[in-house]
Amino acid sequence: MADLDAIDRNILRVLRTDARRSNAAIAAEVGLSPSACLRRIRIMEESGVIRGYITLVGSPDIDPTIAVIVNITLDRQTEEYLDRFEAAVRRFPEIRECFLMTGGSDYLLRVEVVNARDFERIHKEILSTLPGVARIHSSFSIRNVAGPSLPRSDRN
Repeated sequence: MADLDAIDRNILRVLRTDARRSNAAIAAEVGLSPSACLRRIRIMEESGVIRGYITLVGSPDIDPTIAVIVNITLDRQTEEYLDRFEAAVRRFPEIRECFLMTGGSDYLLRVEVVNARDFERIHKEILSTLPGVARIHSSFSIRNVAGPSLPRSDRN
């Protein structure tokens, strides 16, 4: 389902802000009947446009983590090097996201840590052992200003 119309995009917008909203509430917001809205949601789920729903657990007070953005440059950019690196990254749940990039680095990783010592362990035991790595550049986040952890209206 490559061709999303304006109604589909509105449904996705509503689901991104609150995936727990009832189908009736979503339908009312996007101007559809509940049955038509549910049919569109099911089609987007079956086609892979909607790949799943997640629950974000914790808060900065309960589960304090720091996002570390890690730029990785490989020795080579051959298919074999990329495949080996990607297979290795998938084995480590500490690496929350990994993006193949254009520009100055080959990959951008997001790692969540509780403190600098935790990151030192991940750097030593995981990042520096990944195959084909030539350079690692890490940046610690200060705070998330636009991510999915809080509804936008709840942010200060």
